[in-house]
Amino acid sequence: MKLSEFRERANVQLYSSKDAVLRAFRILNVFVSSTALVLLAAYYGFPQDSASSDLILKGVTGSFVFYVTHYIVRVVYEFHPLTFVKGTLLEASVMAILVIEGMSDLFTGHLLLEPLVSSWGLRSARDVYTLFIQIYFFLMVFAELWRGGTILPKIRLNPAVIFILSFSAIITLGTILLMLPEMTTMEGGMPWVDAFFTSTSATCVTGLMLVDTVNYFTFKGQFVLLLLIQLGGLNLIAFGSFLALAARLGLGVRQHDVIEDFVNRDNVQSSTGMLKKVFLWCMGIEFVGSVALFASWDEAVEFANLGEKVFYSIFHSVSAFNNAGISLFTNGLAAPEVASNWTMHWIVTLLVFFGALGMMAIFDLFDPSRLRERMKQPWKQIGFATKIALYFSVILVVIGAVSYFLLEQEGTLKGMSTWGQITTSVFQSATRTSGFNTVDIGSVGIPMLFLLTILMFIGSSSSSTGGGIKTSTLAIVLADVWRTIRGIEHVQLFKRTIPEILRSRAYSVLLFFLMGNLLCIFVLSITEAEILAQNGRNLLDLTFEQVSAMGTVGLSTGITADLSTAGKFILSASMFVGRVGTLTVAFAIGGRLVTNHFKYPEGHTMVG
Repeated sequence: MKLSEFRERANVQLYSSKDAVLRAFRILNVFVSSTALVLLAAYYGFPQDSASSDLILKGVTGSFVFYVTHYIVRVVYEFHPLTFVKGTLLEASVMAILVIEGMSDLFTGHLLLEPLVSSWGLRSARDVYTLFIQIYFFLMVFAELWRGGTILPKIRLNPAVIFILSFSAIITLGTILLMLPEMTTMEGGMPWVDAFFTSTSATCVTGLMLVDTVNYFTFKGQFVLLLLIQLGGLNLIAFGSFLALAARLGLGVRQHDVIEDFVNRDNVQSSTGMLKKVFLWCMGIEFVGSVALFASWDEAVEFANLGEKVFYSIFHSVSAFNNAGISLFTNGLAAPEVASNWTMHWIVTLLVFFGALGMMAIFDLFDPSRLRERMKQPWKQIGFATKIALYFSVILVVIGAVSYFLLEQEGTLKGMSTWGQITTSVFQSATRTSGFNTVDIGSVGIPMLFLLTILMFIGSSSSSTGGGIKTSTLAIVLADVWRTIRGIEHVQLFKRTIPEILRSRAYSVLLFFLMGNLLCIFVLSITEAEILAQNGRNLLDLTFEQVSAMGTVGLSTGITADLSTAGKFILSASMFVGRVGTLTVAFAIGGRLVTNHFKYPEGHTMVG
């Protein structure tokens, strides 16, 4: 009997049980993956003796056996096994690694890659495998459930509510993890209020920190922060793909507009593979950034081993591209060992700029297919949204850099070389969305602090990892103002007419953002009376801190650690609203979208 005939007969016999068996495995997969993650949290978050450590690792090993078994069962039930393996090549590779390393451990008692991992200065190859593979399979569980169509068709929540809940879940998980004793160098772990604030800051890629990251957190805690930054940075972009997929499974297309222009009419129907594309591009940019940073470290930075150097490179690349601004140096990039490393400053500047530019603009500018298309057809230009993101981002960087260079000559730039002054000016202007600093922000003069506040208020571009009202909002508002001044009938920008719905949304974002900041500043002036009473402090410090929080920037004049409990909650709420978007919160509170087709008579009044 030929192999093909055997496969055909076997498939016929197995077909009747296929749905039931695979459904049972999917359910077990959720249970096993969740249990394994709880075991990992206990393993890494609490001190362990040899007995408890061995018991937990046996449980995790059992989950690996289940994952391999599950994959083999899926291959067996497939009519075309080779095609299935090719379509799940990454998963198949992980399974192969598990099997090979499992056999090596069984027969030799050692993992094959353990010498390489140990040379990096990491404690155990087993720990590295365990952590990364469990995270991978946890993500695969939900990917499989979505592919299987068992979750999305049942979701009938407002997409804005789903988006907010996804961020809330990440923040809650991060808070719990950061409270575990093994995450910090302090006995008893991090207080829950501080853990909540820090988790919110990392997830919302803001960067306001209550403690010195490198000295307060252990490597485990720093790794948790890295994961929160990555998840928070990707969540907004990934949710656009989620909505595009959800539209095919029952959610109204009109509801896509609640995510502040991420999913527009040009990409709703063509974004099936967007999540994969976004993930690969983000990982690629962060990898290139990590390699560049690795090569840029000079002898002034003393690393304990190769592993620490690699981790620092990855951490700062991810933090920069996601506009988080969290650093592993005391005093940020103004620390003496990196303060004059101009090469590293330019690498971080580029990562921050591209992160703030937005993935849609990056695809339009650098996607090979788009580049080839424009080379073959030179009359084709970059998209309208890309023009807004690119041109306004560059203009804002230039305005900020020139202003900083002129205003801080006798301040924070004093004593630097000309190249150092130029680098610092561009860095602080470009990183208005990220929170990285190469100077003491508390020493910056009031005029530049005021201008930085405005730049933080404007923020980055749509579909990016940064916050603020976004460059698109600024562009539309300025175009409308120019139309009013010139008496032009329609609002025009880059030879395009701005529709009424976009103008309305732009003014709504501007108003919500402005009123939210003013309200929080007023409340902070009451709750933070002790800060205002400090010598040299004034309302500008609170204003700067609040706008930095709602703009998800992370720059501070140095008052973050002195915040009261009420102040921490106010800024946490500001970071959250700033991250998910003011319109998203408004739609979530407003509930179901309602369309009215009647019109009241026009009313006239004097304006201005």
